Amino acid sequence: MSSSYLPATTGSLEEASEAKSPSEAISILYRILESPSSSSDALRIKELAINNLSDLLRKENRAEELKNLLSRLRSFFSLIPKAKTAKIVRGVVDAVAKIPGTSDLQIALCKEIVHWTRAEKRTFLRQRIEARLAALLMENKEYSEALTLLSGLIKEVRRLDDKLLLVDIDLLESKLHFSLRNLPKAKAALTAARTAANAIYVPPAQQGTIDLQSGILHAEEKDYKTAYSYFYEAFEAFNALEDPQAIYSLKYMLLCKVMVSQADDVAGIISSSKVGLQYQGAELDAMKAVADAHSKRSLKLFEVALRNFRAQLDEDPIVHRHLSSLYDTLLEQNLCRLIEPFSKVEIAHIAELIELPADHVEKKLSQMILDKKFAGTLDQGAGCLVIFDDPKTDAIYPATLDTISNMGKVVDSLYVRSAKIMA
Repeated sequence: MSSSYLPATTGSLEEASEAKSPSEAISILYRILESPSSSSDALRIKELAINNLSDLLRKENRAEELKNLLSRLRSFFSLIPKAKTAKIVRGVVDAVAKIPGTSDLQIALCKEIVHWTRAEKRTFLRQRIEARLAALLMENKEYSEALTLLSGLIKEVRRLDDKLLLVDIDLLESKLHFSLRNLPKAKAALTAARTAANAIYVPPAQQGTIDLQSGILHAEEKDYKTAYSYFYEAFEAFNALEDPQAIYSLKYMLLCKVMVSQADDVAGIISSSKVGLQYQGAELDAMKAVADAHSKRSLKLFEVALRNFRAQLDEDPIVHRHLSSLYDTLLEQNLCRLIEPFSKVEIAHIAELIELPADHVEKKLSQMILDKKFAGTLDQGAGCLVIFDDPKTDAIYPATLDTISNMGKVVDSLYVRSAKIMA
């Protein structure tokens, strides 16, 4: 232990707060933590010093030092109650999470803490850190490891009946299954989260997260009106808390409006007093561009919006999935409308009319022919599309089936009557 330690007193904390630079303040706080005193006042001062030190290291983006801080504090943790230890550890983990580009470091830190808590038999803290680790693994797209971790954790927490933690874990499991495209399991996990939440008081932020996930799952089932209601509830909760997730709830609300062909409502929602200038930015500009393209039925504007707002549209998996479906539908409708007057037409001419690259149009027409969206064939040698007349359905076969069915009913009726007479 260093001989240059400072006593764990209020005066030492004031000295750190009056330091001329963050580095000097950090050095003073480290010296306070090295104080050998273990009186109740000294322990309280050290707790404050740890909180201040975490804030300073976070502001200085010294993530590695924050990770090492927890290792240095293990002897201190043996002197304070387990509940306070859990609060400090989770505070340091939160501080590391606020530093950009530290996902790998957070995963390593959480694994280290889990190993330590298992050795120390600190079950309460371990379960919460394991839930945090599963969320980080999911964000890092390490789905199989996250699912394995969650499976064991859910069984353990259900035995203990810790409903608040169970809501978090069930919600996380729902998100994980959704990422793996397993919609039935995602819905089952969300139902479990709602059931657990109904038995306890759920903080507004957590309720907002439940509503957001509910909206995402309903949108996946094409129930956009119900999804809009859930996104609105999530937006109300996050907006009241000034949570960054409010912008995403609002973005998905606008997406639902576009998907139910109410794109004209988007501009009104964006300019409303509740949204106002608070949420103006690239996310809303992207949805406004998509709504404008949809209102004008312009595939060219749609392409421009996807290109100009790639990060907000293409890189958001939820928005990308629905807009891809919408784009394909609009493209097919426009192509069917354009080729309707022709029996044979050059692909280049269709591409010119629809203002899209010829190879893109040719690929889509080929797909539509295979899907039997219209009858035709591609003459690639001549660069033409040949459209066949729709084959007329021969009405004699359905009529024959109807006649046979009616005769069957008559025979059955006669059989019933004859049975009554014979009786």
